[in-house]
Amino acid sequence: MWNKRLAVFLIAIIFLLPALLGGCRGDGQSHRVRVGEVTRSVFYAPQYVALEKGFFQEEGLNVELQTTAGGDKTMTALLSGAIDVALVGAETSIYVYQQGAEDPVINFAQLTQTDGTFLVSREQIDHFHWSQLRGAVFLGQRKGGMPQMAGEFTLRKHGIDPKYDLELIQNVDFANIAAAYASGTGQYVQLFEPQASIFEREGKGHVIASFGTESGRLPYTVFMTKQSYMKNNDEVVQKFTNAIRKAQNWVQEHTPAETAAVIAPFFKDTDLDILESSVKRYLEQGSYADSPAIAEEAWNNLLNVMEGAGELKERVPLNELADNKYAEAAAQAHPSP
Repeated sequence: MWNKRLAVFLIAIIFLLPALLGGCRGDGQSHRVRVGEVTRSVFYAPQYVALEKGFFQEEGLNVELQTTAGGDKTMTALLSGAIDVALVGAETSIYVYQQGAEDPVINFAQLTQTDGTFLVSREQIDHFHWSQLRGAVFLGQRKGGMPQMAGEFTLRKHGIDPKYDLELIQNVDFANIAAAYASGTGQYVQLFEPQASIFEREGKGHVIASFGTESGRLPYTVFMTKQSYMKNNDEVVQKFTNAIRKAQNWVQEHTPAETAAVIAPFFKDTDLDILESSVKRYLEQGSYADSPAIAEEAWNNLLNVMEGAGELKERVPLNELADNKYAEAAAQAHPSP
């Protein structure tokens, strides 16, 4: 009796084994990809759609996502090999390049194409003009990061010198900016969604302008990896880009409410209507990239922003730190809706 049961058990294992392995292997060869995102944000909605809708799995990839808070920490994780792919501002790849890295970091798929922050005021201002910031206390972002540089770029565009025309606070850690503002620091603050919408609901602030609209197209948040990883995992990078392209198309084809419902598991403490309003804001101002390819005009705008902030040693050509071949191939395989 025992031998019979053992035989049945072994036969069951033989039949179940392919199915069990199927969860780890797509078309016979699954590949694990460790991704570090600079923060958890509705700004990155297409990434979460790619995960939730199974687009990475369709490409035979097992993507493991972790939040590596802050650009410096994210880049350190990438350079040390703790992650394979980083989702972070394109400026970080330039910083690494400026330091003379032997294994440079290459941008291969942009996720967002504008700044994602909004100007929030304590009081509702119906007819806001940027000149109203003169002499004000402004709670900005970390020096050298894209939010701060794009913020300063916008201020200078409107004739405001961020060093002399207002009191600029930028010594608060990214994770603590919203809490600092809520506790009374600053008259104005630069915030991402969904925090901006949450403050509006709670009566703690009012969105009065968009830095994304003001600063123009930028390769703001991009998937990047080390040149060596790209060389050794060319097919993996292509499959990864294909999945992102599918997700970008999906977001463009669906309503903010539908996108909010899909990404909700990544924002368990945020109400669905707040997620929906956040997605709607980003869609309306074109923040979600409609293609993973980085346009030369957008790259040059990034260089202008960094130059204005005093963070650029020399202008770096797009093809030096970006490879659009993956995005172009993905666009051919998955055309825009």
